[in-house]
Amino acid sequence: MQGLIWSGAFVSVVGLAGLIWCIFKVAAAKRSNLSDEDLRKAVQKVVPINLGALFLSVIGLMMVIFGVFLG
Repeated sequence: MQGLIWSGAFVSVVGLAGLIWCIFKVAAAKRSNLSDEDLRKAVQKVVPINLGALFLSVIGLMMVIFGVFLG
């Protein structure tokens, strides 16, 4: 079960890194003083990556909890 716990922690950290990347990407778009429509387009490009990273984080945490539960 140690492998499940450590692999889940790795998956969760990858998801967290993706979430942090999304935060920086949107913050950079906001700082660049884009028009409202261009800012909306920039944020729409980041949303699928944000959801994927959130999914990875949740799956990783579920793997950790499952590994702890079985171990």
